[in-house]
Amino acid sequence: MADIAFDGPRGSKPRHRLSGRNIMIYGTLIVVALYYLIPLYVMVMTSLKGLPEIRVGNIFSPPVEATFEPWVKAWSQACTGLNCEGLQRGFWNSVRITVPSVFLSILIASINGYALANWRFRGAEFFFAILMIGAFIPYQVMIYPMVILLRELGLYGSLTGLVLVHTVFGMPILTLLFRNYFATLPEELFKAARVDGTGFWGIYFRIMLPLSLPIFVVAVILQVTGIWNDFLFGVVYTKPEYYPMTVQLNNIVNTTTGVREYNVNMAATILTGLVPLLIYFVSGRLFVRGIAAGAVKG
Repeated sequence: MADIAFDGPRGSKPRHRLSGRNIMIYGTLIVVALYYLIPLYVMVMTSLKGLPEIRVGNIFSPPVEATFEPWVKAWSQACTGLNCEGLQRGFWNSVRITVPSVFLSILIASINGYALANWRFRGAEFFFAILMIGAFIPYQVMIYPMVILLRELGLYGSLTGLVLVHTVFGMPILTLLFRNYFATLPEELFKAARVDGTGFWGIYFRIMLPLSLPIFVVAVILQVTGIWNDFLFGVVYTKPEYYPMTVQLNNIVNTTTGVREYNVNMAATILTGLVPLLIYFVSGRLFVRGIAAGAVKG
């Protein structure tokens, strides 16, 4: 706790004197914040400069004459080989991948977690153990088996196949989150509903879902962030015309033809990360509530 001094006149508010521990805590927080904010600042400033200013200027200096031309080029004109459509095609591919993957994985995981927490069916512990084992298997181990499976299903190289992969790999951790959250809800509500004759789906839709907004926000943020930022699955399980935004970004930044346009690369990087950032800023308070209310308990 901070030291409190009462040196002022009677009735005045006490002065808080920083202790050595608080100085260390605030100092650490400031250093960590700068560690993340300085690269972001450099990226934003560079994305607003023209190439001549970048070549002769300081990377930390603000632009003398700000321009959004690099952002326009990153979105619709940047080239990756013979394709000069920028990030826009990758953006819409990412939307088509993320939306169904998030919806399906959260829907299935929430039902799994609800059943495991409340219905105590035979084999529940074994089923849950298998899910947890799957959660900690490295993705790289499963790449080749998933390629074979998707090929046999006729889904390899398609957006549907990638949606299936994200849904499967997202279920174990999400099931754990939902199971732990549902276990913290008052058991009396569940028992009262059973006494009234409400069945499995009635309890789920009428009682569990209305009480579970915070954990659903946690799940959405985790899944959107993980799926939108994914590179490995996107480059392995899809074809060039279906590449997500992260793969398109990699191709733009690492292109070896022409002049390296650092301003366009920085603008493309910021554009790629905007969606998960916006979702977190909009629903960050609910995310914290969901974590505090039992998302990581058990």
